Amino acid sequence: MDEFSSHNPFELFRGWLAEAEGAEPNDPNAMCLATVDDKGNPSARMVLLKGIDERGFVFYTNVESRKGHDLVASPKAALCFHWKSLRRQVRVEGSIEPVQPAEADVYFASRARVSQIGAWASDQSRPLDSRATLEARVERVKARFEGQTVSRPPNWSGFRVIPRSIEFWRDGAFRLHDRLQFRRAGLEWASERLYP
Repeated sequence: MDEFSSHNPFELFRGWLAEAEGAEPNDPNAMCLATVDDKGNPSARMVLLKGIDERGFVFYTNVESRKGHDLVASPKAALCFHWKSLRRQVRVEGSIEPVQPAEADVYFASRARVSQIGAWASDQSRPLDSRATLEARVERVKARFEGQTVSRPPNWSGFRVIPRSIEFWRDGAFRLHDRLQFRRAGLEWASERLYP
């Protein structure tokens, strides 16, 4: 069956992600997140997808980081998943909304304790004079939460990319690739094939 016959982009994406989880050696949920700042300057970096449902694609970060500032200043983003071993790519474009605090709390509680401590210790995207300074901050946070649950920092949360378009790309011989683009049409999705 040709998976490009699917009428639901989230269903198709979940199928591709499941295949990537069995094929990619590292971080099959890695995605390039592209943002723009308040002056329109673009920036891209890799982040990890931590949730997918019919509302959109969720990732978490320090909201005071560069990407956090960008997303507040211009609440639109693009994502790109590239699964080299499968020779596939998915591109997503849409608007941004913050996740609910309870949703961020649940995810933060699921993280490894060292990652939770790191979220408190890091002033993400700000200048750092030395690695020793970061390590000292980590030790101070460890001591602060010794014997306690590490709470979610107030500057750490998540964002959801609410897609207006999702494009699936599959490698083809001699650059004759398969491309299928979904565009939101009200509550429904319209799809069309694109030339490679």
